[in-house]
Amino acid sequence: MLYLVLSLFLSLYPTTDKQPLLIVLGDAQDAGYPQADCHKDCCAQYWDGGQLVHRVTSLGLYDPASNQTWLIDATPDFRDQLKTLQTFRTEQRDTPLDGIFLTHAHIGHYTGLMQLGREVMGAKEVPVYAMPRMRTFLEGNGPWSQLVELKNIAIQPLKADSAVQLTETLTITPFLVPHRDEYSETVGYVIAGPNKSILFIPDIDKWEKWDRNIIEEIKKVDIALIDGTFYQDGELPGRDMSEIPHPFIQETMNLLGELPSSEKAKVHFIHFNHTNPLIWDVEARNALKEAGYRAAREGQVFFL
Repeated sequence: MLYLVLSLFLSLYPTTDKQPLLIVLGDAQDAGYPQADCHKDCCAQYWDGGQLVHRVTSLGLYDPASNQTWLIDATPDFRDQLKTLQTFRTEQRDTPLDGIFLTHAHIGHYTGLMQLGREVMGAKEVPVYAMPRMRTFLEGNGPWSQLVELKNIAIQPLKADSAVQLTETLTITPFLVPHRDEYSETVGYVIAGPNKSILFIPDIDKWEKWDRNIIEEIKKVDIALIDGTFYQDGELPGRDMSEIPHPFIQETMNLLGELPSSEKAKVHFIHFNHTNPLIWDVEARNALKEAGYRAAREGQVFFL
């Protein structure tokens, strides 16, 4: 369905003076929606035919001037997300995409790399941009190390707060955020085009643990796609939510409450857990909009 919608979008997209695009390729937490072995009402709505699948959070970048494409995070939904991203290319090329930028080593953010290996694509030196600990993790642990050994991927080093120049008008800059860094550090990104910039933070523990002020970071950009994993405390009955810390959406809205409406409108929550009502409750999404914020949605396109 998404493939067809974006194909229609592209047919209407002007053929001249095209700007780089950022495409939301998924909006769910690492396990997607519905989640495995979930028997709660939230997932039952999908199994009963009342909701659509939500793919795991990932972003795509497309530069029409060079016909290049990049992914931010390689998710378990890599197959479908790559296909969607490739629809933007005006003509297909030998390489499936021009690079993958990883945020960290939790299952929803890098495990799609397996699709590049000999069992599937047998890709040739796809650039994979990774921070130092992330690189060490990939190089030192199978099956990811096999991707390196067989040259399915070519790891490109990232440095915090150092911009990567993708094209003359398009850059991406990683920055460190606090998160459960069992296997790697965690980064967010600022993606900047010729006209607009976007902040992307799919995972962070709590805003107060960060050495930056989220309010000031929002002011610097045009769009902010930020961690909306859980709507409120108590969302996972029987589990200590301090063990999986994220800023609850209610906390974030309270923190940003004094911002003018123009700044609030920049905020698009993303990375929804299956229990988060924003993924399956229209009323919750409408209430969020009335409060001045947005919920990111798979298929959204932002001009850069």
